[in-house]
Amino acid sequence: MSIRTIFLIDGFNLYHSTVDIARYCKGLNVKWLNILSLCKSYLYLIGKDAIIESTYYFSALAYHLNDPDVISRHETYIKCLRETGVKDRLGRFKPKSIRCSHGGEITRYEEKETDVAIASKMFEVLSKDECDSVVLVTGDTDLAPAVKTAKHLFPDKHIIFAFPYRRKNDELAQIAPGSFKIRSGHYIQHQFPDPFPLSDGTIIPKPSSW
Repeated sequence: MSIRTIFLIDGFNLYHSTVDIARYCKGLNVKWLNILSLCKSYLYLIGKDAIIESTYYFSALAYHLNDPDVISRHETYIKCLRETGVKDRLGRFKPKSIRCSHGGEITRYEEKETDVAIASKMFEVLSKDECDSVVLVTGDTDLAPAVKTAKHLFPDKHIIFAFPYRRKNDELAQIAPGSFKIRSGHYIQHQFPDPFPLSDGTIIPKPSSW
C-alpha cells in the first residue's frame, strides 16, 4: 500500500536558507528551486512505497518593500511552482509598531500568517485522512505546539520535519523523530531549467540575480 505523503513548505524559511547557501557556499545561487522535484527526492526516507499526494507552498508577496522587481520575481517563481502541481497559499505582511529607545516609533512588517496557515492545513489533511504522512519543510519552532497536538490526536499518522539548510532545530527533531536535513547539494541538483517552459507556451527565464 502506498504511503500518501503531503509536504507543507514554509516558503520564507526555505527562501532564507537559499540566501544562506549563497553566503556560506561560495556564492552559489539556488533560488530557482524546483520544490516538487526536491521533495520527491526525499520520499525514500518516508518509505519505499511513499508517494506525493500534494505539496503546498506558503508565502506572501512583499508589497511593503515598494519594489516591483521583487514582486515580479516572486510571482514568476510561483507560476513555475504551479506548473509542477505545487499549490500556493499566500498570506500577507502585517505592520508592527516598535518603540525605540529614544521614545519614537518605527514600523516593521512581519509575515505572521504562515505558521497558522501551515498548522491549519496540517490538521485539515490529517482530519480528512488525505495522507498517511506529513512533512513540514521548515525549522520554525512556532510550529512545535501544533505538531505535538497533531501527533497526540493522530497517533497513526507520521509527522516529521525536513529542515532547510542551516535550520535544523533539536527541539523539533525530538518532537518528530525521523526528521532530516536538506543538504546544500540537493538544492543544486533540483533547479528549474533555464528557461522554464510552461504548458501554455510561456517561456520563463531564470531571474539574473538567482
